[in-house]
Amino acid sequence: MATTAADAPTTPAAPAPVVGRFAPSPSGRMHLGNVFSCLCAWLSVRSQGGSIVLRIEDLDDRCKRPELAAQLIDDLAWLGLEWDEGPYYQHDRLDLYEDALHQLQDAGLTYPCFCTRAELHTASAPHASDGTPIYRGACRGLSAEEVARRSILRAPATRLRVPDVDDLAGDVIEFVDRTYGAQCEALATECGDFLVRRSDGVFAYQLAVVVDDAAMGVTEIVRGCDLLGSTTRQIYLQHLLGLPTPRYAHIPLLMSPDGRRLSKRDCDLDLGELRTRFGTPEALLGWLAGQTGIAPDTTPRTAEQLVEHFSWDVIRAHRENITVTVE
Repeated sequence: MATTAADAPTTPAAPAPVVGRFAPSPSGRMHLGNVFSCLCAWLSVRSQGGSIVLRIEDLDDRCKRPELAAQLIDDLAWLGLEWDEGPYYQHDRLDLYEDALHQLQDAGLTYPCFCTRAELHTASAPHASDGTPIYRGACRGLSAEEVARRSILRAPATRLRVPDVDDLAGDVIEFVDRTYGAQCEALATECGDFLVRRSDGVFAYQLAVVVDDAAMGVTEIVRGCDLLGSTTRQIYLQHLLGLPTPRYAHIPLLMSPDGRRLSKRDCDLDLGELRTRFGTPEALLGWLAGQTGIAPDTTPRTAEQLVEHFSWDVIRAHRENITVTVE
């Protein structure tokens, strides 16, 4: 008897390729914490046979510095953290963010907000897990006449409505982080309506990264745990815009001996100093891998040699923030 196509055995579909990304902001020289984040993203993707996209996040005025963007690219190349696509620059992608914002506006999900930074940061204001004030909706119900009156005095920002607290199906966002496990946030009480465009016209980080990650086919996002609190907002935006949700993996922060997290602003262990001190990328990466538990010791190793040592089980076992000291 002949076999029809419907009767023929099916071959399981091959898993979708893993696509990760580097998304540095050229607001200063990379520091050791940035290197650790990029290294983990690169090792995770390469250990799964995937590819890396490089995106320069330069929407903010302090990041519009081509010389620093060029330095970031040079530093990544020196480290041996090659990428497969890009670099893309957010300043070239404004039309995509505008289209996404219009989609939200057409659905009646946004409104103009005239609150000042000082008003939002009053001492009594509750704050979300990432330190941003939880917005209580002061401008949510303004009439068209009041919006027009206030717009004469100052340009408004644009906020995205989150579901009401009694909308359990829409308000609660859940996901499983690859390092920190199950996460859950009630948007209405733990986040509040959030910005998608600032009053100076700059698109907000949350909107831009969601649009870019989807457009670039990113399936895995590895970044510092200081951004763990942003994830539910980004998943909510993905749902509203009909975009896929990547897998998220947050990693511990590197801390200075005095308890501060490393920062570009304070020039903490920047890559210029580190390149001089260690001399070779192998020496720096090997030392960093040993300090953070990725490798069993600080033997100099290339990024490629570290792939065999990388494991998310190891990252989970060392998920508390890590104090580093370079002698």
